[in-house]
Amino acid sequence: MIERYGWSQGLQDDFQPHADQGLSPARVTVQRRGAYTLITPQGEMTSHLSGRFAHEAKEGEYPVTGDWVAVSVPPDKAGATIHAVLPRRNAFTRKAAGPGRPVAQVVAANIEVAFLVTSLNADRNARRIERYLATALESGAAPVVVLTKADLCADRAPALAEIEPLTRGVPVHVVSAVSGEGIEGLRACFAPGQTAVLLGSSGVGKSSLVNALAGTERMATGGIREDDARGRHTTTHRELVLLPDGRLVLDTPGMRELGLWDAEAGVAEAFDDIEALAKTCRFTDCRHEAEPGCAVRAALEDGRLDGDRWRNWIKLQRELAHLSRREDPVARAATRKVWIQRQKQGRAAAKRRGDLE
Repeated sequence: MIERYGWSQGLQDDFQPHADQGLSPARVTVQRRGAYTLITPQGEMTSHLSGRFAHEAKEGEYPVTGDWVAVSVPPDKAGATIHAVLPRRNAFTRKAAGPGRPVAQVVAANIEVAFLVTSLNADRNARRIERYLATALESGAAPVVVLTKADLCADRAPALAEIEPLTRGVPVHVVSAVSGEGIEGLRACFAPGQTAVLLGSSGVGKSSLVNALAGTERMATGGIREDDARGRHTTTHRELVLLPDGRLVLDTPGMRELGLWDAEAGVAEAFDDIEALAKTCRFTDCRHEAEPGCAVRAALEDGRLDGDRWRNWIKLQRELAHLSRREDPVARAATRKVWIQRQKQGRAAAKRRGDLE
């Protein structure tokens, strides 16, 4: 069973230290407030964290949907106990919503493709797409922008003219879960055995896309509200779905907000046009305000750089700076060290398996 969810001989080799302890591999398919559903060699079963793991795990180390974990299974197979999370190849991470000290929230792990979903109707927001794109690029997954509900949009040309320049070469797909338009194009973005995550705000049609890709009603969906033309929120948990063709799709609840978390590299890549302009300013410490020889101000004045895009870049930079100031620098450095080490371990393991070039 677990081979269908991406398990391989290479992963088995990496898992050997846990196997020597009598543990079994499993992948998290559903996560609900500390309760987990796993795919194990014995089939699907529910699970909980071991007391030691729950006590010792640090921020960002608890299992999430998509994680590979090491578990013990009792003889009666009534349920599994999670003892460890295997190093993640990558992870889509945001700042958890709410007041208090900034906390990282891992939304999905071990994904090859991140479908950034927005609809062609009232939900479309260029600035939000830039934010999602920066976070996806930071994660290490391949981003794909998906514009849904094409059947409700008579003229998609204005939307494409607005969105495509922002994506900086990232693929943009126009789809309709109702008519089937563009679904095969999405399917071609990832291969059997690979995992794609669907990310976006509530009601953009993520669950409908899962159903369209599966060819059956796998996920509950809602209709369109008449007052604002947006879909109704339906998904309440993260779930990894195995499609009939062997591909894996991770559906997620809609996000009301996407706070950046350690996304400096992702922002730089998503806004590489601004980064390139800034490097050509006369002064290396140019603040892009009133300094002579500012390439950014010149581009804004002659229309080469969109003002809204520039203001969003400034907003994201300030958000990253604010996050850095608010979090305890010692704790942040320690947490980041752990995350970097886990990322390196995951990528090294993937290279040994031949998953990455």
